Amino acid sequence: MRQPFVPPGGETGVTPEPLKTGVELRINGEPFLHTGDPDMPLLWLLRDTLRLTGTKYGCGLGQCGACTVHVNGKAQRACVTPVRSLAGQAVTTIEGLASGDDLHPVQQAWIEEDVPQCGYCQAGQIMAAAELLARKPNPAESDIAQIGNLCRCGTYPRIRKAIRRAADLARAARSEAAAKAGEGK
Repeated sequence: MRQPFVPPGGETGVTPEPLKTGVELRINGEPFLHTGDPDMPLLWLLRDTLRLTGTKYGCGLGQCGACTVHVNGKAQRACVTPVRSLAGQAVTTIEGLASGDDLHPVQQAWIEEDVPQCGYCQAGQIMAAAELLARKPNPAESDIAQIGNLCRCGTYPRIRKAIRRAADLARAARSEAAAKAGEGK
């Protein structure tokens, strides 16, 4: 018969303090302390531990882009990013892209242009497009073509159209905010 597991110090009734070391990071604006395997890929932390399942597993090699998230505002592949490399960093997933009930311009454009077909790659596509527009508010077609996320359904024409629409939506929002700021003076 197997003996029950007795934690270290359990035989004396004294148990050690729980681990308080780990990797501290922010995920969608919330502080998080990862005390598990520091080599765990970020993708598994997001999906399996935090149940943020919008970020998808695609290839596991960082090539398809289904797992794209933002790390300090830059698009990064979560499947090949070890949690230990994220100490002190801010991670944003598709679940954290919107501001409350206000969709990000890319999310709004994706809906307006009816981009998804199967939808599997779309969270990664949206995250990559949002990062592009943050860097280049008026991207050229060559900028959009460099995103490099794969879509098995081939919705690339709708993706490109949605990115252009998102740029227009963001530009209109900035103009509206500037006009409101001017009225308040």
